[in-house]
Amino acid sequence: MEVIAITRNQRMSAFKGRPLARACRGLTAAKALELVEFSPKKAAEILKKTLLSAVANARHNNNVKEPQELKVKLCVFDESVRMRRYWPTARGSAHPIARRLCHCKVVLTDENIKEAK
Repeated sequence: MEVIAITRNQRMSAFKGRPLARACRGLTAAKALELVEFSPKKAAEILKKTLLSAVANARHNNNVKEPQELKVKLCVFDESVRMRRYWPTARGSAHPIARRLCHCKVVLTDENIKEAK
C-alpha cells in the first residue's frame, strides 16, 4: 500500500529543498518529521506540511492504525511554473527575472525498505 501527498506551487526554488528531501528518503514517517522539525530551512516547513498530510491520508483514507510506522518511499521537490517578472534598467530597457515555484511530493509505504544511514 502506498499513500501519496502533494503540495503544489510553493514559492521556493526546488534546488533548495532537494538536500532535505534526500535526507528524509528511507526513514520512518516519525523520524522524517523529527528531522524536518529541527531544520532551519524554508523547505522544512513545506516538507513538514506534506508529511503530515501524507500521514493523515494514511489514517483516514487507508485505515492505517499506526501511520507513524510507515516509511518514506519517495520524497522529491520538483520544479513548477515560473513567474516572469522584469527589472527596469537604464535607457528604458528591462532584465527578465524568473520567480521559481516548486511542488513537494511524498510517498509513504508500509513495505520493508532498507533504512538510510
